[in-house]
Amino acid sequence: MEYKVKDCVKSTIYDNLKEIATSNISWEKLRNKTLLLTGAGGFIGYYMTLGILLRNDLFGDNIKMIALERNGDVIRSRFGKLCERDDIELVIQNVDEPIKASRADFVIHAASQASNIEFENDPVGTINANLMGTANVLDYAKECGSEASLIISSLKVYGQVFNGKGYVTEEDNGYIDFTSYKNCYAMGKRASETLAASYAKEFGMSIKIARPSYIYGASSLTDDRVWAQFIANIVKKESILLKSNGATNRSFCYVTDTVTAMLYILLDGADVTPYNIAYDKSNTTIRGFAKTACEVFPERNMTLSFANPEDEKEPQVDTSPLAQTPEILDSSRLRAIGWEPKVDLKEGIRRAVAILEEN
Repeated sequence: MEYKVKDCVKSTIYDNLKEIATSNISWEKLRNKTLLLTGAGGFIGYYMTLGILLRNDLFGDNIKMIALERNGDVIRSRFGKLCERDDIELVIQNVDEPIKASRADFVIHAASQASNIEFENDPVGTINANLMGTANVLDYAKECGSEASLIISSLKVYGQVFNGKGYVTEEDNGYIDFTSYKNCYAMGKRASETLAASYAKEFGMSIKIARPSYIYGASSLTDDRVWAQFIANIVKKESILLKSNGATNRSFCYVTDTVTAMLYILLDGADVTPYNIAYDKSNTTIRGFAKTACEVFPERNMTLSFANPEDEKEPQVDTSPLAQTPEILDSSRLRAIGWEPKVDLKEGIRRAVAILEEN
């Protein structure tokens, strides 16, 4: 029996996956091809893998997914009966080791620790997934003669930018203290981009680079990322308490929009040309995200409060030329190749809560 995606996931998740499967990307380039995805059991990997399997269900594109994940129990529990399908192959291994998988036409490297707790407790593992992991993935792609590879980088590669513009473009390059273990993630991502450029130059490979902003959606209720804690507060019907003034300004992008953006970059992006992934309708401060989370569900009577009374006052935005540029990404380059985001902040929060509550 061939299990269908629709029969194996809740309706709220299915609706999100369908948005990926019916997006206007160049699906014809993936038809009858094989795609290897590292980090397939992670936040992005889950939606990308099932979105492509659903594409096969709906349109018969016959795209084979090689889902690489270091933890076999995690991926089997997440994908369930779908692991038995003919169009998915599980590869259980760490990307720090040479990739042992059948041949793939396209490769996406999304395996990376992304939590501050992991950066603090396992900085070596964090940087290795991006340094050694990227080298192993690109060696594998080279041996396969793959048509194209995509390296998932991060907005953290920019470091501290002072450009006077109020937003960051792909040409900006800020300061990072490379002697601090706390920058294991940021420096690992910078190194992965340099590796991509080096492999492309030396071996004539087609390698694309994505720089996502803060990706949000239905994570776990124990996720330590601040946006995930706010969403967990809503699910638990708990009011939100901020321990700072929450003035940090960031670009956010909902998970399904991020997945379609990555596929656009893989299939239609220019080689070794970074693409920011962000949705301007989801640019907000930490307190703005928390406030929006409360506003989306007025019937729950949730409130936003501050641990320190002095933080209640709305912070003033420093617009002077000497102010540090916030983590607001300009995605004009990505939009120029056809990507259009669909999910603004309120809708994204609403979807995330619905998924967590149904599951």
